[in-house]
Amino acid sequence: VKNAQHMAHLKPRHDNRQAVISHVLSVDPPPAQQTETVDGFGNTRSFFSLQNAHPSLQVTACSVVSTHASPAPDPGLPWEQVRERMRYRRGRAYDPATEFTFPSPYVPRHEDFVAYARPSFSADRPLMEAAADLMARIHSDFTYAAEATDINTPALQALAMRRGVCQDFAHVMIGVCRSLGIPTRYVSGYLYNGPESHLRGTQASHAWCEVHIPGKGWFGLDPTNNTLADERHVKIATGRDYADAAPLTGQFDGPMDATAAMQIEVEVSAA
Repeated sequence: VKNAQHMAHLKPRHDNRQAVISHVLSVDPPPAQQTETVDGFGNTRSFFSLQNAHPSLQVTACSVVSTHASPAPDPGLPWEQVRERMRYRRGRAYDPATEFTFPSPYVPRHEDFVAYARPSFSADRPLMEAAADLMARIHSDFTYAAEATDINTPALQALAMRRGVCQDFAHVMIGVCRSLGIPTRYVSGYLYNGPESHLRGTQASHAWCEVHIPGKGWFGLDPTNNTLADERHVKIATGRDYADAAPLTGQFDGPMDATAAMQIEVEVSAA
């Protein structure tokens, strides 16, 4: 590769559910330029460029994070009331969560999502109760199949196939909620399995989603494993969809052939 520029979302977020104790990002060969900024979603992103020819690139992120489970959310407002609160009204105070009701590159608003939502979002049902039911249905209806999709698979295609991986499960749940006017955002991160073996998405980059309840904040739901996000989930970045929170993106000037392969390794352990 003659030269390259990359953007990494690899530093965990610091919020009311987790604290970053330490974080080190190493790039080999050393980049000519490396900067760290915070994007519009509150994620830390690292930009680095390599201006000399190099046969390989190794990016290593090592983080120590203290996590704890959030208190179990109450069922919250009926979902229709949340939808009405998120609608634009002249003179109403701006709520940043409103941004996550709109379509995004991977997740459009579509009637197919609305149709899939109906069994879960019955009239006057509390939002978190409806969202938990939707999460359980996606977990039950969809087959976890690593080869069925790739990072560019749109949510509507994953919905039609009823197959995919954690990114697809999260995109589908986001699409369903947003098509009803419920603010929902994408989360990228890691998942600690511990002594359990049934969880999917461990020892790899993982994805889930968060639903917003006005006045109470964001609550994570993991449709891949049918569980609320808890101390096992390490949040790295949030956004409208995968495009806003991808672990590593960029471009390079060089051959795109069998030698240009990417290998990813993730290790999550408990202290």
